[in-house]
Amino acid sequence: MKKFLTLFLSALFIFALAACGSAEDDSSSNGSETGNESGESSSEEELEEVVIGASSTPHAEILEKAKPILKDKGINLKIETYQEYILPNKDLASGALDANYFQHTPYLKEQKQEFDYDFTSLGPVHNEPMGVYSKNITNVDEIPEGTEVIMRRSESEHGRILSLFEKQGLITLKEGVEKKSATIDDVAKNPKNLEFSPDVDAGLLPQNYEREEDALVAINTNYAIEAGLNPTEDSLFIEGDDSPYANLLVTKTENKDSEALKTVLEVLQSEEIRSFIKEEYKGAIVPVK
Repeated sequence: MKKFLTLFLSALFIFALAACGSAEDDSSSNGSETGNESGESSSEEELEEVVIGASSTPHAEILEKAKPILKDKGINLKIETYQEYILPNKDLASGALDANYFQHTPYLKEQKQEFDYDFTSLGPVHNEPMGVYSKNITNVDEIPEGTEVIMRRSESEHGRILSLFEKQGLITLKEGVEKKSATIDDVAKNPKNLEFSPDVDAGLLPQNYEREEDALVAINTNYAIEAGLNPTEDSLFIEGDDSPYANLLVTKTENKDSEALKTVLEVLQSEEIRSFIKEEYKGAIVPVK
């Protein structure tokens, strides 16, 4: 009996030692694997996230093209798309965005005055020549007297549209008036008695073009493209590529020295993106010179 008990205890002791050894081996193995994983994680480059709000066309499309280029430069670009012009600035002011890309200088100036935004333009990226469209009118010389001109309600666009009509010889603005700031009240001569109707939201202009077949409709290029219009082919007349209404990358003034945002602008103004804009939009969107 004593011999049996001695053998039993010896076997139990050997088993315990083997179990301890196995546990130590497992622990050592796990520690080694954890160390490798940690090493791999620490060797991965950390990307800096930048959130930019943009109109869906063409701004978000251009940003998508820039996204892989920015990733190579250590920036993870997140794009928030918008279908209208009010929210991108509100979201930038609230901190939901790091920057936005959809507006030109006159609109930015108007928004800053109206809402007291402390925003700064980092620089221009592209121009969207404004076009005037009509379903039934196919020649400038054949515009009937009293034709309605439908235009967006934002006053920041009125001088731009009126200047476009003046270049076509359809109206004359008062002498000494700054073209960008001109209003309908600044029209000095209107031989065809065109009826300017500045009371439509920008996003609804294509619908007015479809519905008001005998009217002239001034449509921003991004909305024209979304509606299936080709600005260079379907417009009755259009701005040249020297338009001063370049679309800007905008941020809060406190962030104007951000290296990440400077890199974003650098990429958006790069030859690769310029070539993409030229090839993709065939003159409807023009990269800044």
